[in-house]
Amino acid sequence: MKWLINAAALFAAVRLVPGIQVRGTATLFAAALAVGLLNTFLRPIISLLALPVTLLTLGLFTLVVNGFIFALAAWFVPGFAVAGFGSAVGGALVFSLVSFLLNLLIRPGR
Repeated sequence: MKWLINAAALFAAVRLVPGIQVRGTATLFAAALAVGLLNTFLRPIISLLALPVTLLTLGLFTLVVNGFIFALAAWFVPGFAVAGFGSAVGGALVFSLVSFLLNLLIRPGR
C-alpha cells in the first residue's frame, strides 16, 4: 500500500513541478520504489550527519536533504529525470505533502 501511495505522490510531483519527467508507468513505479527505499535507508543517515546545519537553519536544511534524496532517485532510475536542484526540492516537497495526506486518508486500522 505504501508503494502505491508513493507512486501517487510521485505522479502528483511530476504533474505539478516543472522539470520532473517520468517516461512511463513502469518507470513511475520504479522511481516510487527508489524514493521510498532511499527515504527509508539513506535519509536517516544523511539527516543525522546534517543535524548541526539543520539546527542552525531551524529545520530548513531538511528541504535540501529531501531534494537530494529525490535527485538521487532520479540518478538511479533510467527514465526518471529531474532538471535541477529547484525541481528536486519542489518535487520532494510535493511528494512529501501528497504522501502525508494520502497516508492520513488511507490509515490502516481506521
